[in-house]
Amino acid sequence: MSKINNTIIVGLDIGTTKVVAIAGRKNENNKIEILGYGQAKSAGVQHGVVRNLDHCTRAIQKALEDCKLKFPNLDFKDVYVGIAGHHIRSKQTHGVLLREDKESTITKIDVDELLKTQRKTLIPEGEEIIDIIPQEFMVDNQFSTLEPIGMIGAKLAANFHTVTGNKADIKNIKRCVDNAGLNTIDLVLQPLASAAAIMTPQDLEAGVAIIDIGGGTTDMAVFHEGVLVHTAVIPYAGSNITDDIKKGLKILEEQAEQLKILHGIAIPDEAEVNRHILIPSKGHTSKEISQKNLAHIINSRMEEIFNFVVFELKKAQMENKLYRGIILTGGGSQLKNIVQLCQFVTTIPTRIGIPNEHLAGEGVEVFSNPMYATCIGLILRGFDDLENGKFDAENISNITTTSSTTTATSPAQNFSNPSLNNKPDLFTDLGENEQQGPRPQRKMGELINVKGDGLKRIFSNLKDKFMGLFDGDEDEEELN
Repeated sequence: MSKINNTIIVGLDIGTTKVVAIAGRKNENNKIEILGYGQAKSAGVQHGVVRNLDHCTRAIQKALEDCKLKFPNLDFKDVYVGIAGHHIRSKQTHGVLLREDKESTITKIDVDELLKTQRKTLIPEGEEIIDIIPQEFMVDNQFSTLEPIGMIGAKLAANFHTVTGNKADIKNIKRCVDNAGLNTIDLVLQPLASAAAIMTPQDLEAGVAIIDIGGGTTDMAVFHEGVLVHTAVIPYAGSNITDDIKKGLKILEEQAEQLKILHGIAIPDEAEVNRHILIPSKGHTSKEISQKNLAHIINSRMEEIFNFVVFELKKAQMENKLYRGIILTGGGSQLKNIVQLCQFVTTIPTRIGIPNEHLAGEGVEVFSNPMYATCIGLILRGFDDLENGKFDAENISNITTTSSTTTATSPAQNFSNPSLNNKPDLFTDLGENEQQGPRPQRKMGELINVKGDGLKRIFSNLKDKFMGLFDGDEDEEELN
């Protein structure tokens, strides 16, 4: 087995509702074997932005403790971290490089030099460039290409998709990872990581929009003809739906979250008219909630999110070019009837994206779930870096391991469903119930029926190592 196959890559997804760490290794068939995972409820993060360093750090540490409890032989320190949040921005830029020797062939050095000039692109104060992604190159303004190396010309130009973020917010994410005792190899834009985990080469070429519905934000990445053409962050997602349910029904946040997960429906017409849910309250009269009313609350927020998607697609002039449609992923994509609602609002064919194509071995069934797309994509990014020589497997501390060690860290019994929401189902269908008089005692939330190769194309043109931008920088902002 090669050094790359003996290397463990760890993806760390710090979300608004959960923190997940997944460790994986490539097998001889070039598939990812999951060697361990840990998960914890997130804290100190709102809409993808760290608001409390201590709370966020402890959440990361709890996810690591969960991992070590289930997989005591697995040890790691270096991680790839996903980045999102409403501070992420993107814009189109253009760069030109005039070559002195116009008769010589264009080399990678020329392309790298052109990319460096884009670092001087004017961006708002306090922001930092995260990614500069070439969309197309032009040689002497005569034709466009994705591969200019080897051509001859005096002028090399390119159009770029430039992604920026608030520098203080980015550094706070890194601080939390550092404080948890980990080392950030690189920060990766979450929608790109998710896209790598669920897209096919056909999706990449024909045109597709990846909509990652997380806890705090909904992240978009739009691809067409093999390149990334648009990214966006919509500041509404699963936590907003939970908050809407909490305020609309005047119940506790935990109850609202469980209602959303176990009985949430995105289309009110699909809810049973006479189905109700009992919400008990200590010291107060129990409350009955109509499933249809619950669906109306969810539908209102989801329609708003998908209208934002339509707006972003029109802004990018891509609404009629997505020949492979829309792919929904992230934890929020598991809401019942969400595919139908998205198709109705956007008029674009929609499907759910599951990161199962790249997985093998124990735990495939568990992690073939849209909520883990970002972590799986981060692992894929790490192996792409290794295979392209951006890192040497021998020099990555606390990640390399022997095959015998990794085998010992992956007992099948530890790959139970890791979902934070995998609680006992307290919502029990009681069937018909039209009796008058005192109601029978019921459990919380009981139901009452009153009547009835594309991967390399995604990553290959990204900046070499984002974290290198901060080497030697002084800290700008401290949160407590």
